Amino acid sequence: MLNPADPPQDTDSRATAYTTLKAGQDFRHELEIKRSRFITVLRRAGTEDQARDLVAGLRREFHDARHHCSAFVIGPDRTVQRSSDDGEPAGTAGIPMLEALLKRETAPGVTDLSDVSAVVVRYFGGVLLGAGGLVRAYSESISASLDVAPLVHRSRLRICSAPVPHAAAGRLENDLRAAGMVMADTTYQDRHTVLRIAVPDDAGAIAAATERILQLTAGATTLSPDGTEWVDEALG
Repeated sequence: MLNPADPPQDTDSRATAYTTLKAGQDFRHELEIKRSRFITVLRRAGTEDQARDLVAGLRREFHDARHHCSAFVIGPDRTVQRSSDDGEPAGTAGIPMLEALLKRETAPGVTDLSDVSAVVVRYFGGVLLGAGGLVRAYSESISASLDVAPLVHRSRLRICSAPVPHAAAGRLENDLRAAGMVMADTTYQDRHTVLRIAVPDDAGAIAAATERILQLTAGATTLSPDGTEWVDEALG
């Protein structure tokens, strides 16, 4: 069964898939560099408000820290990108953090990480790092956190409906599952059962699924494409 999680508002994006954080609790990771503590917090965020909520919450939690630098990228097409140095020398914190998010490879040659808000809280340790050292520290803080953060593949699936006689619904559903199709919910109506099938949101995949239904029902049933849903799937 499908298990959609906080779908992005941009359902008309060009992208049909991307990588993001697993939904749920914030992910935290800490580095110490020349006695300064760099506490990285990552949160899945589908809107700017959600991303900024992370910054506001950490300012309250770590109210005695000197800096709360942030970066976030949002949307399947990664159209929203923001960063803040929060008092560090210009260009030494927020931009390196954002670049670490944008350049993160989620598969060989693939950089599609999105819907992620990142904050690095810094407690100054008394040793100046210099501009180059700060860039490396903030970039490394994000990269090290992503090395161990739980990521998922998020894809846009087209939901298609297939009305079939009640007596044939169980067998057809089993055949579709055996063929590797993803089943959404099933609706039982007076005259027939409606099977809902999720396929990749492109014309080729829909055509292939339609042909498969025609074969399995000897031409008695076809698919009717409906809306779309964004669905999380495990990486690998």
